Amino acid sequence: MAGGFKHLPHTADVLIEAWGESLEEAFEYAALGVTEVMTDLSSVRPLEEVELAAEGFDLESLLYDWIEKLIVLFDSRQLLVSKVKVEGIKVDPNGKYMLKARVWGEPYDPERHESRALVKAMTYHMMEIRKEDGAYRVRFVVDI
Repeated sequence: MAGGFKHLPHTADVLIEAWGESLEEAFEYAALGVTEVMTDLSSVRPLEEVELAAEGFDLESLLYDWIEKLIVLFDSRQLLVSKVKVEGIKVDPNGKYMLKARVWGEPYDPERHESRALVKAMTYHMMEIRKEDGAYRVRFVVDI
């Protein structure tokens, strides 16, 4: 099963579902799903590279922190992400979950990038992380 993402119906915000053969791949597609909320992902070139790290006390809080880091990246640098490589998700001896990643993208340009919805925040609403049939699936809602 190849990884991917899709947007699902939600009354007020955007419900994103992403999947992959590994947890890392599912988190990569989760990030791309957030960009697709804001603009047409295919129009974003991978011109700038940024290293990111996220952490949490469990997988759900790790996913929350990961998506928040991407929202902050857009808020602070207007950087739209078009390519993601989660290099690893690890648990330290104290039980803290840590994620290291590299993302590529380019600054938002109204001449080139369709303006869709602005993602304001990550939420825990309807969040799920599960492994089924050898693949990982994550689901979460972003506030627009």
